Amino acid sequence: MAFIIKPLITEKMTNLTEKSSVEKTFRAANEKAAQKLGAKAEKFTYVVKRKGKADETKEKTIYTYTKPVRQKYGFIVKPQANKIEIAKEVEALYNVTVESVNTIRYAGKRSSRYTKAGLVRGHKNAFKKAIVTLKEGDSIDFYSNIQ
Repeated sequence: MAFIIKPLITEKMTNLTEKSSVEKTFRAANEKAAQKLGAKAEKFTYVVKRKGKADETKEKTIYTYTKPVRQKYGFIVKPQANKIEIAKEVEALYNVTVESVNTIRYAGKRSSRYTKAGLVRGHKNAFKKAIVTLKEGDSIDFYSNIQ
C-alpha cells in the first residue's frame, strides 16, 4: 500500500534541510560524556579579580564535539501510516537507508468564503507530515527524473 502522497519541496522544508546539513559544534556536559562522544579538550585560562585580594588565574577545560551532517526530507503521507511503514517505503522508492522518522499530524482547517450564491463553508483535509532523516552520506534527488 502506498503511504507517501508527495514529497514536500517547499521553502520552509528547504530551510529545515539546509539547517540540518551543516555541521554543528556542541559542548559535552562533563568528562565522562566527552569520552563517550569522542570530544576534544580545550583549555582556557582566565583571571578572577576580587576586591582587596590578589588576582587569581584559573584554568577551565571545555570538551567540544561536532555533530555529523544528517540529511532530512519531508513527505506528506496518509494519516493511517506509521513510522515503520513510511521508512520501508522511502527505502524502497529512493534506495536510501532511513535512520529515523518523525511524524506530525495536522488537523483539517475550516474555511468559509463569500460568493454570489452566499456564504460557502467547507474544510481542508487533515494530513500527516513525515520528516525522514537519512544515514550519513545518503541523499534524495527529487529533480533527477525531470527533463
